[in-house]
Amino acid sequence: MMFERHPYWGLVAWLLVVFAAAAVGGFASAQAADFYAGLIRPGWAPPAWLFAPVWTILYLLMGVAAWRVWRLRGFAGAGFALGLFIAQLLLNALWTWLFFKWRLGAMAFVEVLLLWTAIAATIVLFRRVSKGAAVLMLPYLAWVSLAAALTFATWQLNPALLG
Repeated sequence: MMFERHPYWGLVAWLLVVFAAAAVGGFASAQAADFYAGLIRPGWAPPAWLFAPVWTILYLLMGVAAWRVWRLRGFAGAGFALGLFIAQLLLNALWTWLFFKWRLGAMAFVEVLLLWTAIAATIVLFRRVSKGAAVLMLPYLAWVSLAAALTFATWQLNPALLG
């Protein structure tokens, strides 16, 4: 198989998977700038311009983490961990649709809590295979922790827009 002879093609594949999930979420937020700017946000909310570079870095770290686990154990030895990784990517993309496209604040908040749980569980499973992969996922967990608090606060401050 090509990936076995050239392991860096596996890295490319994992990065494609991660950025494909990012693109799915990106479709929902393509017109979100005006909506987000019009929301009442807590004073501690990061500036809007910060989200794109932070997410780009986080997606790169996630792709490398998944690749490390896949490289060491493959799907045969880490199928559940990699499956959970993919599930949390889907949850990640879904949040953007819930919040920005469908404007469902309560659902977005519940969903981000599920996402946080899935990320934490993925870190635990990744650590069993590669401590480095687990560490690469920690900034993502931290950012989603902030995102969960921001989702809740923004939903509470904008009940008419995020009902």
